[in-house]
Amino acid sequence: LLDKWGRRCQYCDTEHVPLQAEHILSKAHGGTDRVSNLTLACNSCNQRKGTTDIRQFLAHDPTRLTRILAYAKTPLKDAAAVNATRWALWRRLQSTGLQLETGSGGRTKWNRTRFDIPKAHALDALCVGMVHSIRNWRLPVLSIRACGRGSYQRTRLTAHGFPRGYLTRHKQVFGFQTGDLIQATVPYGTHAGIHTGRVAVRATGSFNVQTSAGTVQGISHRHCRLLQRADGYGYTLTALLPSLKEGVSAPERIR
Repeated sequence: LLDKWGRRCQYCDTEHVPLQAEHILSKAHGGTDRVSNLTLACNSCNQRKGTTDIRQFLAHDPTRLTRILAYAKTPLKDAAAVNATRWALWRRLQSTGLQLETGSGGRTKWNRTRFDIPKAHALDALCVGMVHSIRNWRLPVLSIRACGRGSYQRTRLTAHGFPRGYLTRHKQVFGFQTGDLIQATVPYGTHAGIHTGRVAVRATGSFNVQTSAGTVQGISHRHCRLLQRADGYGYTLTALLPSLKEGVSAPERIR
């Protein structure tokens, strides 16, 4: 319900307050506990509505009434798929004999709040389950993004299927190929400096380097040094906070 209704009261749009499951058609008038008959309401709105028919309660706001009634019938097939498989997955993992612990989104948020840790995908992994203490969490995060391995199609086509350009017959140019992680040390010129990132090769030997600060164009292959061959993924080390101390030890989670 929280995900379906956007974590806010549907009668007054209040957010960041305790919310209650509210029966659109009250149980006193034959309403059921099916998800299609439930919405979210703050305590004040839930008390004011009581067993009143929603059409009467929202007679002054027909637009809101229409939206709630229409959206209530939206299926939750994704949630149903998770509920149908999660315990089967848990039993399969339990059969391995390894130590296993489960947690809820509510406990994760509670841990994050009491340790005063910002909301981030990587940090949520530290807050899952029963945790007594978390230290040294202000560390850069390694982000991995699927980038593919280039294109097998060496001929570029127009919208009508006619050739408009050709890629090089060979993916490697001067020992480099698009997607390689390289470090370019340019001694002089407009792009003088050290640039590290993914390279896009050109048959002329003048490469483009995609760095965290943007794309640097026209880098000669003579200034490039290979750090890692392209493996279909892009790697970025991102700081969660602007100021990080050097020498900080790995995140420590005390259970």
